Amino acid sequence: MAWKLEGAYFENCNCDFVCPCTVAGLPATGDRCTFLLVFHIQRGQIDGLDVASRTVAFVGDTPKVMGDLNWRVGWIVDEKASKEQFDKLAAVFSGKMGGVWADFVPAFGTILGIEQQPIEFGESGHKHHVKIGKDIEVEVEDFVRPGMSEPTRLVGLGHPANSTLTIAKPTSSRIKAFGMEFDAAAGKSGFSAPFNWAG
Repeated sequence: MAWKLEGAYFENCNCDFVCPCTVAGLPATGDRCTFLLVFHIQRGQIDGLDVASRTVAFVGDTPKVMGDLNWRVGWIVDEKASKEQFDKLAAVFSGKMGGVWADFVPAFGTILGIEQQPIEFGESGHKHHVKIGKDIEVEVEDFVRPGMSEPTRLVGLGHPANSTLTIAKPTSSRIKAFGMEFDAAAGKSGFSAPFNWAG
């Protein structure tokens, strides 16, 4: 078994700007951390199967300190994925095929589901947008400090997408999935980055 995926990621969580869970492994700014991570695959294959142009979203609810484990998680796969693509993507993102996600399996206390829905993913300049079915729509914009031309980035992180993340701020956020519902817009946190994985 072998796989390789490359693409674009962004996320939005309910922590105050900027999420301390991601930056330093510190406690969330609320009672729990609830988040949406979106991965749009630009190039990729799993066991020789082409999965380019497919998108996967990862929805989670964790204790205030993520290191306490017992996360509640679910995945949504682009409805354009064939049955074979769905099965392969679900196996990779749930950690069953090794690679970066296998490191997170011990944290997955409750699997809420893996399902398919329509997913519309888009990027324009520093903006990143996703619409998933009827209940999820999020847009974040990379944070560019006044007087600077490039967005602010953090390096040396232990994040599944990339060790370097661009800080982003949500401009709109509406998330309802797997029995979870939260609005992580004004004053909340976001990140974006390219990802490049193999397993």
